[in-house]
Amino acid sequence: MNRELLLVLLLLFAAVVMFIRGRPRMDVVALMMIFTLPLTGVLSVSESLAGFADPNVILIALLFVLGEALARTGITRRLGNWITRRAGGSETRLMVLLMLTVASVGSLMSSTAVVAIFIPVVLGICRSSGMAASRLMMPLSFAALISGMMTLVATTPNLVVNAELVRRGQEGFDFFTITPIGLSVLALGIGYMLIARRWLPESAEEEGEVRRRLTFDDLIDRYALEEREFRVKLRPHSPLIGKPLELHELRRAGINVLAVERSRGLRSRLILPTATTELVAGDIVLLDVIRGDADISHFAEAYGVDRLPLSPHHRYLTDRSQDLGMIEAIVPDDSSLVGNSVLQARLRTVAGMTIIGLRRGRKVIRDHLLEKKLKVGDTLLLTGFWKDINRLQQDRHELIPLSLPAEFDEVLPAQERMPHALAIFGLVVVLMVVEAVPNVQAVLLGCLLLGLFRCIDMASAYRAINWHALLLIVGMIPFSLALERTGGVDLAADALLDLVGAGSPRLILATIYVVCMMLGVFISNVATAILMAPIAITVAEYLGASPYPFALTVALAASTAFMTPVSSPVNTLVLGPGGYRFTDFLRIGLPFSILTLLVSVALVPLLLPFY
Repeated sequence: MNRELLLVLLLLFAAVVMFIRGRPRMDVVALMMIFTLPLTGVLSVSESLAGFADPNVILIALLFVLGEALARTGITRRLGNWITRRAGGSETRLMVLLMLTVASVGSLMSSTAVVAIFIPVVLGICRSSGMAASRLMMPLSFAALISGMMTLVATTPNLVVNAELVRRGQEGFDFFTITPIGLSVLALGIGYMLIARRWLPESAEEEGEVRRRLTFDDLIDRYALEEREFRVKLRPHSPLIGKPLELHELRRAGINVLAVERSRGLRSRLILPTATTELVAGDIVLLDVIRGDADISHFAEAYGVDRLPLSPHHRYLTDRSQDLGMIEAIVPDDSSLVGNSVLQARLRTVAGMTIIGLRRGRKVIRDHLLEKKLKVGDTLLLTGFWKDINRLQQDRHELIPLSLPAEFDEVLPAQERMPHALAIFGLVVVLMVVEAVPNVQAVLLGCLLLGLFRCIDMASAYRAINWHALLLIVGMIPFSLALERTGGVDLAADALLDLVGAGSPRLILATIYVVCMMLGVFISNVATAILMAPIAITVAEYLGASPYPFALTVALAASTAFMTPVSSPVNTLVLGPGGYRFTDFLRIGLPFSILTLLVSVALVPLLLPFY
């Protein structure tokens, strides 16, 4: 062992120890390695920084942006709603559909991004179905990890292994080379989780932000809003048509017009009414009946409207939470609203907000709400479009807003751009499948089009990128070159062949798989792929065999990160929402890792022969 190799191995050992300890952060460790490797004399500074120019690093960053656009436009929310409807209350169907959907979406983008997108979707499903989040969070993470075995771009280790093949002068994998094995493991995973779910904990998500934050339901109960909302549709000859709302004086009759839904061709849009808004025939009007003595039947007859039914599970504005929000705000002592009645406050005209509730101390005031004079310390419940609520958050002079309800986190900022996002996503997939342009160019084109059609903005794009993961990749890439240049890769390949012999290529595949799995327990699957891909390919060269089954084995093993919550960011993300412990992953993940090992070693040589 020469001096240069010893120095590189010492640095690698130090990096692994820091990864295991979790201090400092992995991205900081990566930056430390980028700085230190040139000091060994093995690499130049430009070679140590080469990861920043690697096309695969750019591709991974762009895939995060692509995933964020799918979330912002509501595509993943639609998938969650579809899963809920199709499951019909059955936990079995819900688990199967969730795993199929996550694996399908994850086959075309980063598995970490998929989990980040689907966690709020799954929490929403659990809230609506009453199911503990722990029943679905681990199936979510397993499906996301399996999705990494579905296509070339599904996960970072695949791209790392493919880049090593190309660097060695090979052609690299096709887009769907790995897919047959991924489909087999997915079928195995679904069957396994249906059996193993009996060992999942029954606890709901940990007490935390989800539990502490108020929801629409909390505000409805707090301000006694139940049975106050009505929806009516204007008949062609309604007296409400053609005149400004202020002339009808509906508010003095105890009726608030919250919003107007107006059809325009096949689409409809929600309008926040003002005093000058004129209604047209066919408008659907959302009404808040403030006064308990208001007769909605008499109103419908007098104003020529038809009452529309509400869904059985509907509560006040809950089905319009994508458009209309609610927020509590306190009246401060220097507010000009003090001494004015709710009607005189004219918040709808000034701020686009409607006062729908008033609490004075612990008492909820409903009778003659519009005539009540506001006092210092009164808590108002306001409704309006989310953009107006955001503006209220910035201007705290007249009112002091309290925390936003949990539904705010689920608002889709670009929902109307969903068709554009779907079309662009389809274009990207086609370009990658037919290999019309390099993958990085296909995804870059998609991201540029997403920005052009306002499916995502630059601020959201930058926030979507997992910079920690990217820096980790950039920092570990130079190790591969350093180990190869100093003879470390040849040394590891010799050790592997000495351990198992050269007689059984399948046994060598199994050994490589186990080594990758064990490394993945302590360090990230990305680092594992970077370290093991050159070793596996060198072993193939020693045997005179094709490098493809050996490289593919590393890619598959890197995605077999089911055993611990730190084996992959995918597992770490679901740890808190699922309320899991370390032993939960070990109990469920270890048997499945062994099954995946057996299936992969059996199928890889059939798909990619050794000779």
